[in-house]
Amino acid sequence: MADSPLLVIAGPTGVGKTAAAVALGARLPIEVVSADSRQVYRGMDVATGKPTAEERAIVPHHLIDVVEPDDTYDAARFAREARAAIDAIRARGRLPVVVGGTGFYIRALVRGLDPAAPADPAFRAELAGLAAREGRQVLHARLADAAPTVARRLHPNDHVRVIRALELVRAGGPAGAAQTRWREPAADPDVVYVALTLDRARLDERLRCRAAAMVDAGLEDEVRGLLARGYAPTLPAMQGIGYREFARVVAGDLARAEALRLMQRDTLRYARRQWTWFAREPAHWIDVEAVQGGATGVAAAIVTTLEQEGRIG
Repeated sequence: MADSPLLVIAGPTGVGKTAAAVALGARLPIEVVSADSRQVYRGMDVATGKPTAEERAIVPHHLIDVVEPDDTYDAARFAREARAAIDAIRARGRLPVVVGGTGFYIRALVRGLDPAAPADPAFRAELAGLAAREGRQVLHARLADAAPTVARRLHPNDHVRVIRALELVRAGGPAGAAQTRWREPAADPDVVYVALTLDRARLDERLRCRAAAMVDAGLEDEVRGLLARGYAPTLPAMQGIGYREFARVVAGDLARAEALRLMQRDTLRYARRQWTWFAREPAHWIDVEAVQGGATGVAAAIVTTLEQEGRIG
């Protein structure tokens, strides 16, 4: 399948993307490339929603557990490593399937990124420390002063992108330089883009329960272990939902119940931002509750989409 299409399965967190991909593996010879900015980190398992060992045994997964929590990982690196994985999958005669909710990574892969200023670790550490002391609103306010148009597009809690925007502005470009420029045409024109969705109230409840289950599964102990290994709570990896809250629990600054409440609130907000992002993509939308058979039914709907697009016989 050297000339096989690239299948993308995207959608908000908790909607069932991994389950659908595993079910698809029973119907087609596939391998998955994870497009998740948190699943790349080793030792960060409980709150990142990584596929289980059983799921990975059924369908090979790539770009999971590839860096340590204090390593730098960004969209450009993802696109480069994902492209290498996709080429290798095609060489093995299998269908590459990109699965994840980090829309920025997926767009970088299928459309490409124009060169931008390199990361500045010292400046990022300075900003992360400021946010830890005075709150994330301080960084967003600084961005609003320097690049108001960009700031209006970013939520104050979108910590990673606010810091990157400040970094790009500091690099000396005009205010608009903090906006990502995408190459045209697409780097891989043979893409079939599928996005999963379901009723928002149902997803909200699912996400609340999922966050509580992560806490019950030992999230606090995992965070405690990461901190004991020397990973600072200001690291970008440790600023992920769940990790930032329970780092404060370990430090004695936040009650467990309040940490869970914040984790649930921010997860719901993140899912809404993902919906907004993917609504701008040329995706075939599948309502996971509108098809029969759960993940198996979603997989069947994806196969139908591939057939209708003329990508499989």
